[in-house]
Amino acid sequence: MPARLDLVSLENSPDHPEVPAAPDSLVFPAASDPAPVNTAPVDIAPADSQVSLAAAEPAPEAPPSEPAPAGEPLLTAESPLPAEPPRNSISEWVITILFLLFLTTTQVQAFVIPSGSMEQTLLVGDHLLVDKMAYAPAGSISKYILPYREPKRGDIIVFRYPTDIQQTFVKRCVGVPGDRIKVVNKQLYVNDVKLDEPYKYDGTDYIDSYRDNFPSSDPDEPLEPGGIDMLEHHVVNGEVVVPPGKYFAMGDNRENSLDSRYWGFVPRDYIIGKPLIIYWSFDRPEDERETNWITAPQMLDLVTHFFTKTRWRRSLTLVHGYPIP
Repeated sequence: MPARLDLVSLENSPDHPEVPAAPDSLVFPAASDPAPVNTAPVDIAPADSQVSLAAAEPAPEAPPSEPAPAGEPLLTAESPLPAEPPRNSISEWVITILFLLFLTTTQVQAFVIPSGSMEQTLLVGDHLLVDKMAYAPAGSISKYILPYREPKRGDIIVFRYPTDIQQTFVKRCVGVPGDRIKVVNKQLYVNDVKLDEPYKYDGTDYIDSYRDNFPSSDPDEPLEPGGIDMLEHHVVNGEVVVPPGKYFAMGDNRENSLDSRYWGFVPRDYIIGKPLIIYWSFDRPEDERETNWITAPQMLDLVTHFFTKTRWRRSLTLVHGYPIP
């Protein structure tokens, strides 16, 4: 027979009104093995807390969004992003200047050729960038990272003039510590080897007794203190012997070069670096080639003849040494 689900009435109390019995139509089919019916009372929540199955409660409404303040447009998906605020131009310039100062004091530096002692390799008016790291003293760690090395024969070097360190010279290194140097009839010998010097420039065939036969002949003009010391203490069997920590430098224009023949050796500590590139070349007036000062006539000449006197073929030209065995 079908099983009936009996509902037990709640206790009579003011808070719990009487609940009518379930209708007879609420009948479940009996299983093959009917389970025992639990006749224990069932607690039913008060009518006020019951949830209606006919209609669910509506979801609470979202609070209205606050209106944007006056004067500020609403930001939507189509609105462009706000512009980045301008940077502080003064601070950027300060950082740029400090960076350039760091580079010019430790990495590269600009120089200009004031004389013709290195013609035809370097001309008057050539503006150079000099690599100051090439011959810099190597540190315990940096020597494995940066290409430090000692000056070699044939390198073009930039150095402080030993007689006046406020001046800067550019010459070719032809002798390193321990080398024996001599010149015989304009021909340079290093360690008894006659050098092939394609870079050398001889303007005339005139033979000067001291300049072109060095150091066997007596000087025909006053020498600097370094030159006198060189002839007195570093000449052996008619050859100049380069002492430790010193270098012998000569100009490629041998007839017009104030070099180690006249003022002695270049101390290692005085070597600044080597030229990397001619970034600009300008043909300066003949009467102003021996000065580095920028004068009013120079400025006028530069403004007036910038395009006609600029040596365009020399600009942006790399500067290379010539290996001497």
